[in-house]
Amino acid sequence: MKKSLKQIMGSGLSISLLALSVAGVASAAETTATTPAAPAAPAAAQSKNLIVLIGDGMGPAEVTAARYYSKKFLNKDRLELDGGYYVGKATTYSQAGPYTSESGAVTDSAAAGTAFSTGNKTYNNAISVSNGDVAKPFASVVEAAMKQGKATGLVTTDSIVGATPAVWASHVRQRSNQNAIASQYLTSGVNVLFGGGKVNFVTKDDKGKRTDKNIIPDFEAKGYKTAYDKNGLDAIPATAGNALGLFALNEIPYVLDRDASTPSLPQLTQKALDLLSQNKNGFVLMVEQGRIDHSGHANDLPANIQEMLELDATFKTLVDFAKKDGNTSVVVTADHETGGLSLGINNVYELNVDLFNKQKHSYEYLDAILKAAQTADDVRKIVADNIGFTDLSDEEIALILKGDGSSYGRAGGYNAVVSKRLAVGWTGHGHTGVDVGVWAYGPIASLVKGDVDNTDIAKSGAKVIGADLAAATKELQDKYLYPLFKVTRDNKTLFTAKSLAEALDIKVTWDEATKSVVLAKDSQKLTVLVETGAVTENGAASTIAANVDNGKLYLPLEAFNKLTGKSFTWDSVNERIVKN
Repeated sequence: MKKSLKQIMGSGLSISLLALSVAGVASAAETTATTPAAPAAPAAAQSKNLIVLIGDGMGPAEVTAARYYSKKFLNKDRLELDGGYYVGKATTYSQAGPYTSESGAVTDSAAAGTAFSTGNKTYNNAISVSNGDVAKPFASVVEAAMKQGKATGLVTTDSIVGATPAVWASHVRQRSNQNAIASQYLTSGVNVLFGGGKVNFVTKDDKGKRTDKNIIPDFEAKGYKTAYDKNGLDAIPATAGNALGLFALNEIPYVLDRDASTPSLPQLTQKALDLLSQNKNGFVLMVEQGRIDHSGHANDLPANIQEMLELDATFKTLVDFAKKDGNTSVVVTADHETGGLSLGINNVYELNVDLFNKQKHSYEYLDAILKAAQTADDVRKIVADNIGFTDLSDEEIALILKGDGSSYGRAGGYNAVVSKRLAVGWTGHGHTGVDVGVWAYGPIASLVKGDVDNTDIAKSGAKVIGADLAAATKELQDKYLYPLFKVTRDNKTLFTAKSLAEALDIKVTWDEATKSVVLAKDSQKLTVLVETGAVTENGAASTIAANVDNGKLYLPLEAFNKLTGKSFTWDSVNERIVKN
């Protein structure tokens, strides 16, 4: 027997409380502004090309550690970043979100990436969509640049569907929806996609995660040249136009763990520059060193330093191009710091820089080896072979065998032992809320100087190339909505009635006399009688089924189509409403 709305809610909840939930006072999530003020109209272009280099997880301490290494072992007094390019620092906070109790003081890569790619704040986990029960897409500088006829590219050592690259060319409520991100790349128009993440392009038959089909042939049908290793990358001609490089199933291996078949970030970047610079209208390129973040999460400083040095070498590649080209702006920043790195611990004024170059492989390489260790002697040999420590104490061996109590297990214990010997500390395995540095070359430098917010990176990037973020955003918002939804046991998708109705300019009221929720637009009216769960359309009985969950009224898309006279469709893969 079909349950009434009151039965669904339970007899302990009064009708008046339900009325407040579904028709009266909006919840905190619903009243959050979903569309910040539109960016200013585009100014005259100062640069033809824009390059954004992101050091994921790169806080001040990470930069300093790499500089110490450079001085000690590379005989260089400074990093490439230190050559007069530092212009200021950026705040990184995000917004409180609809899924957790997080305040937003400490961002994740998705929210930070949305900020520096689109110029808008959002909640952690959001990929270039706004906050609230019905999110709206925000266009990125990459998407706006395409409207100018510019070539575009995304390059990373992380998965290409990771949060930092994803925010430039896709839109989803949850960053974990990586198969959807890969699919959106296919229709995004981005010319160059280099990174890891092959699992999100292929099915289980090819060790992938897709349940529909292998989409790499779809890219090839659109003219993308594909590559899976260094030789394949080298074989892509500069005139190829479009290229898809997937150099690992997941993330590209750490610098310490790569072999000659894996291209470096400078090599990936140079190939992207070769391809994109063929476009007479210019280009926008985002490059990410994504594994600074991963090594920070794991608290592996030796690996972290090598990833930092690779970012520094990549910066040289980019600036060398910009100086030769004469019409390119380059900006460098981070989404956040990772790990809470401290250079010095336990009130001892020392840092064991002489040990920074001893490690042969990262914790990731050692993970399976450490898990297989049976005895203390096994651990001693593993550590001696990898970093040269031959005097492990019983306490250190016990920590490695037990693990550090985190998901990193024995690898985490190993990193804790190494960190203590290097005299560095970590606050944990997560992100921190510190400001991050900003470096720049070219006309954009004056626009991001001083104390800025991460949203200023996008706004300044759009300004310097004359791209219209507002127009590109409007075009997306005219096509899509990203609402909260639920899927019932009989596989029907339902939407929060009040928030979606308001997003579609449908009036929602509570009729106290009939104890009904009334949704109306123009001459169309839909009434939900709370006590019985009956739904009527303009006074006539309806087949539309209503549902209440945690005080919120849910309705199928059919209800909104009838109220608006439109033919909206639900794109379940990308979890969005398409405004046909």
